[in-house]
Amino acid sequence: MNTALRRGWRLLPRTIAARLYLVLFAGLLTAHALSFALLFYERYQAATSMLMSNLEQDVTVAVAILDRIPAQERADWLPRLKRRTFHYLLGPGQDGAALASDEAREFVARVGAALGPRYPVRANAVSAGPERFQIHLRLSDGEPVTVEVQPSAMPIARWLPYVLAAQLALLLVCTWGAVRLATRPLAQLARAAESLSPGGQGPRLQETGPVEVVGAAAAFNAMQDRIAQYTQERLQILASISHDLQTPITRMKLRCEAMEEGGQRDKTLDDLGEMERLVREGIAYARSAHGAAEAPLRIDLDAFLQSLVYDYQDTGRAVSLGGRSGRLLVTRPNALRRILANLIDNALAYAGSAELELARDGDAVLLRVADRGPGIPEDRLEQVMQPFYRLEGSRNRDSGGTGLGLAIAQQLAPSAGARLRLRNRDGGGLEALVRLDDVAAV
Repeated sequence: MNTALRRGWRLLPRTIAARLYLVLFAGLLTAHALSFALLFYERYQAATSMLMSNLEQDVTVAVAILDRIPAQERADWLPRLKRRTFHYLLGPGQDGAALASDEAREFVARVGAALGPRYPVRANAVSAGPERFQIHLRLSDGEPVTVEVQPSAMPIARWLPYVLAAQLALLLVCTWGAVRLATRPLAQLARAAESLSPGGQGPRLQETGPVEVVGAAAAFNAMQDRIAQYTQERLQILASISHDLQTPITRMKLRCEAMEEGGQRDKTLDDLGEMERLVREGIAYARSAHGAAEAPLRIDLDAFLQSLVYDYQDTGRAVSLGGRSGRLLVTRPNALRRILANLIDNALAYAGSAELELARDGDAVLLRVADRGPGIPEDRLEQVMQPFYRLEGSRNRDSGGTGLGLAIAQQLAPSAGARLRLRNRDGGGLEALVRLDDVAAV
């Protein structure tokens, strides 16, 4: 039973909107189908009752007329006596099986009761689909007369299909409106959640609409404020500790430099140098949370990247630039420069060279910083974005890494209007992909 239920749930559409469409439209369509079924059943019952009453009265009158006019004139009267569901024949009619339905037997019984013993009747079925039967009797002069009956409901009016189509269209419109009303707040909430910024710069939801929507929007806005407050407190603590550590580290370095030269002195200076780098990176990470405070500017992306790469090449670093975008970009240039610099520094530290390439992706631009270093295990590509996270092996403390370069780049990416992700290269190495969407052709 549980397996069947799970299989049934898998057959449902994946989106809430599609499921609501299906449930509402199927429910309303079923309700209309039941209404039409009851209407047609009532129509059939009314038509049957009317047919019985009309047949009983009409046959009595028709037999009386045919019995009183001359035999040679009877054929001329048959078209006048014809009705939609029955007509008259002069002659014995057709033989057939016994009546199959209760309605037919009731028809014959009521006609026989109306004609009385003067005109005894017998009946037989002629066909079953559609149902058709004949009632046989003889007039006073012995001439046989047959009443052929084919019960049927009243024909459907020509305008009824158009009314049905209009109702179905109205059902679709109402279903669409109901689904849109129900799913639009969810879509707005999803967009707000995607753009949620730890610094509190994300868009706030409008607290309007139904009570449930207002409550959800208020709760989301309050959650965003709390996250921003907690993040701000954490970064302030980190910045304060990092800043306060600089003074004792500097004093310790001065004392070590005053010591006699030796292996212990050099090791201590190396440790203090690493601590100093950690402190500087800690301060940089804390400041990166305020990247949105920088004013956005429109820059020439090609000139911006060339300037960045030339700075590295001037110092003898193996950094290359490939591709050309021909685009203008609205971004925070300092934040974007820091992102790319961190990615390039990461590639230089672990591979000795870096390749910066540009590629168009529709209306967006994709920046690719690649190296031929040892790469990163697939299950740790997300973890290396976390602060102070370092891998064992080549990407360790001995290579000079502090575990904050990628974390700073990831934290600055939303401020620069970018999205950052890492992946391993075919043939070995790592590549960082920075997607920029807010670009325009020069």
